[in-house]
Amino acid sequence: MTYKALASTLKVLSDASRLEILDILSCGERCACDLLEHFQFSQPTLSHHMKTLVDQGFVTTFKDGNKRMYQLNHDKLKEINDHLSSLNASQEACICNTMKRGACQ
Repeated sequence: MTYKALASTLKVLSDASRLEILDILSCGERCACDLLEHFQFSQPTLSHHMKTLVDQGFVTTFKDGNKRMYQLNHDKLKEINDHLSSLNASQEACICNTMKRGACQ
């Protein structure tokens, strides 16, 4: 994942409501009506958040009768976690290995 792609992904996660939605979905799939009941915002606002989360791959959706169901994509969160962890560890492929040290004058 490029730095640009990671930054774009983290921007999606920078919204407190979206983080709360992901937390709720970590307990299992939920329908839109369950999520609406929890939050104090309108259906169009929920739809906007869910579209953003689905488009970025954090949430998957499916129909169950007349209900729209949402579930957390655990693999996507693991991928982001792995990328963030790699920033906190020196590795052979780390960008810092291509830089010269002591080049300041």
